[in-house]
Amino acid sequence: MEVNLLLLTGVIAVLAYLYHLITKNNDYFHDKPIPSLVAKPLLGSSGPLLLKRVTFPDFIMSIYNKFPSVKVLGLFDTTTPMFVVRDPELIKRIGVKDFDHFVDHRPIFGNSEEIDSPHALFGKSLFSMNGQRWRDMRATLSPAFTGSKMRQMFHLMTNCIETMVEFYETELGKTSGTKEVEVKDILSRLGMDVIASCAFGLKLDSFKNQDSEFIRQAKKMLAFGKISTVIKVFAFRWFPKVVGRLGLDLIDREQAIYFSEIIKDTVKTRESQGIVRHDMIDLLLQAKKGTLKHHQETEMSEGFATVQESDVGKIEVSTPMTETEMIAQCLIFFVGGFDTVSTSATFLIYELIRNPDIQKTLKDEIDQTNKSLGGGPLTYEVLQKMKYLDMVVSESLRIWPPAPAIDRLCVRDYTLDDGEGLRFTIDKGTCVWVPAQGLHHDPQYYPNPERFDPERFNDENKGNINMGAYLPFGIGPRNCIGSRFALMEIKAIVYYLMLKFSFKRSPNTQIPLKLKKGFTNLQAENGMHMTLQLRDDK
Repeated sequence: MEVNLLLLTGVIAVLAYLYHLITKNNDYFHDKPIPSLVAKPLLGSSGPLLLKRVTFPDFIMSIYNKFPSVKVLGLFDTTTPMFVVRDPELIKRIGVKDFDHFVDHRPIFGNSEEIDSPHALFGKSLFSMNGQRWRDMRATLSPAFTGSKMRQMFHLMTNCIETMVEFYETELGKTSGTKEVEVKDILSRLGMDVIASCAFGLKLDSFKNQDSEFIRQAKKMLAFGKISTVIKVFAFRWFPKVVGRLGLDLIDREQAIYFSEIIKDTVKTRESQGIVRHDMIDLLLQAKKGTLKHHQETEMSEGFATVQESDVGKIEVSTPMTETEMIAQCLIFFVGGFDTVSTSATFLIYELIRNPDIQKTLKDEIDQTNKSLGGGPLTYEVLQKMKYLDMVVSESLRIWPPAPAIDRLCVRDYTLDDGEGLRFTIDKGTCVWVPAQGLHHDPQYYPNPERFDPERFNDENKGNINMGAYLPFGIGPRNCIGSRFALMEIKAIVYYLMLKFSFKRSPNTQIPLKLKKGFTNLQAENGMHMTLQLRDDK
């Protein structure tokens, strides 16, 4: 009896201590002059999201609209204090002017300092790097993502897209010119082909060959929603040092080894045979040798949503990449580019189905552009001159931003002062969330925000857009390094598809589209179906 009582007392004491650890910061925002959301043990303020009761965009919208008159509010994402900054001017200050206080991303799953394993690649990628190591890697890589480098890679991308178009021309020829398709499936396969070609130097043709080992391993690596990955992410969030010592990584060891060997073999072949392909492998090889440098670029309009490289990315770096770092950058380019492009293009096509008048106007511009080429191939320069296409893409990225929220980690205490009486400290180790989804749908910045209206981005109107409230690729020096590549691919996909096909609503097209719930990337709950129809108006 006495032993049982002691055991019970011990269990209660342990539980009480754990509860204290979990809830000790729950009054963190009480001393701040800002409103905050209620925090629940372990789940913080993000319980509905973690329990998959709401979608990520809807969750961001709900917290954005919770206190419509404030510039900043507080919440807890599990146990981490988050400052949600709603004011575009403060966002520009934090993201650009005072960037040195917010250099890093919030750790998702380790970084190169915490995980010491040759197969732990995610933590050695540009996305995960911190501080000076991130600065050096950004400066090393940024010359690989300039307009001139995209121009060199353009034909590799369009070859993949043309192969996909030819495949569906043949398929539709067997079915009286129409076929119901699931758009994300098509664009995911195309995305696999494009990234395999541009990042690995491989020709896949995943439309005819879906059973290759590369595709099998890629699908396993890209399945970030699987239970084991979710467990690892939360384990890192609560026990980062333990996870680091165990050498765990977001990318499973099997896929890390498989893709590392492919990259090593490709590098060996190119160096021994003097092969130059002007793809990402070539550019990373130059970066590894320290020969990839910034050059003065010819001025060219590359689209409204394109982010500009800051001075951080233009500094000369004397230390070249290691082989492991080179492999990590190649893989994160694969992971980041694959889903962002296929998802963004999917939702753009959804909007064109909902708005046939806009689809018709875009089709006219594409036809005129094709005619002006006189039978010649589309070029990078010509693609960039297509104004209405850029307007459509820009508006689609407004309504469906790839990242509903943008995060920054405060690396040293920061005094936020709006000059109008709001003044407090964002403490080192806390995080900032920029609610892109809320800003993009705020009628204060975009009248009638749910309406798909490319004219917001015409020459007359686009100068009125507050760039602190348009953030499809982030803001400041830590913006998306691959925005040019993503926009080039999205535009090329739309161009080549619409040259041959029309997008029609099918019996399974869901309008309005229901999104998958939980802390996940933007995706349709039951897919995005449409009727792909061969054009008969040419």
